[in-house]
Amino acid sequence: MAFVDGRHSTDDADLAHRPAKIRTDKTDGTIPRHLPRANEARAAFAPGSAVHAIQLDVADRQAMAQAADEAERVFGKVHVLCNNAGVGVGGPLRLATYDDWDWVMSVNLGGVINGLQTFLPRMLAHGEEGHIVNTSSAAGLVAHAGLGIYTTTKYAITGLSETLRTELLGTKIGVSILCPGRVNTKIADASGSRPARYAQTGYAETMKAMQKMSLSPVYMEAGTVGDMVLDAIREDRMYIITQREFGDGIRARHAAVEAALPPGPGNPELKAMLTGVNENPIYATGREKAGDK
Repeated sequence: MAFVDGRHSTDDADLAHRPAKIRTDKTDGTIPRHLPRANEARAAFAPGSAVHAIQLDVADRQAMAQAADEAERVFGKVHVLCNNAGVGVGGPLRLATYDDWDWVMSVNLGGVINGLQTFLPRMLAHGEEGHIVNTSSAAGLVAHAGLGIYTTTKYAITGLSETLRTELLGTKIGVSILCPGRVNTKIADASGSRPARYAQTGYAETMKAMQKMSLSPVYMEAGTVGDMVLDAIREDRMYIITQREFGDGIRARHAAVEAALPPGPGNPELKAMLTGVNENPIYATGREKAGDK
């Protein structure tokens, strides 16, 4: 059974359709959470689909636990967790307010943390095969101007997920990092569900431009991303990067990091102490099976 969260009905429903195809020895199902338009989300599924919608604020830890209880009551054990909820604001960091920071951090990063804290112990406890997909972004691999708060959360998710994958080697739970680029979603509409306690924003004008750029015929469709996620879960791939067009930026960033290393051979004694860092198996190919180590 898969538990999928999100704020925008189109992309989250498309993502949710794919895990629903994964069958366990007990049940299958998909639980979208944090969907203000729950009825719209349900309508995206074929009649008779094993789907149950829960409206949930992913930043609310108690509500997250209650949603997990409800998911297990309806379908049984959770085997696939997709921490997919995300919001964004666009514009230079100098315009940001504390409310802008707190809102985006609470959903994008706080939602992933709450999902893991709630579901990971349950998934480990039942001991069956499972998988966790945390949604980062192309902005979690390469930074560019105008998305500073969003990028902060996505870099954090990337690092969190790589660490989690490392720590879960030897268990039956795999971890993938979804890094979508330009995808036709409703993320730019998320400001309509922004809580009143985070109302003060410095991005009222810049968000108008962001909304105009949120959809394009050259962007990837959400259903295609869903198929990529399903394939990655089945193959236990670490990274799911949706578009090759981001490759130049990724390579340039990695080259800049490597070029910043100090010259010289370094200290052999210190290097020997860093074996766990320099020989982390998740970086070998990015495709090793979590249960094979």
